[in-house]
Amino acid sequence: MLGTILISVFLVAVIVLVIMKMIKDKKKGKASCCGSCAHCSMCGVCNRNFESER
Repeated sequence: MLGTILISVFLVAVIVLVIMKMIKDKKKGKASCCGSCAHCSMCGVCNRNFESER
């Protein structure tokens, strides 16, 4: 039982750290994608302004 609790706490901590990193990167203006819009199904949504500036 103690092992299950420790693993759960560890996983929650990792998830919180990942979310905090994503929020920090978003505030800095970094993209969370790989930058290859040709293969992205959300290209029309996330790069709407980029496409209109061309």
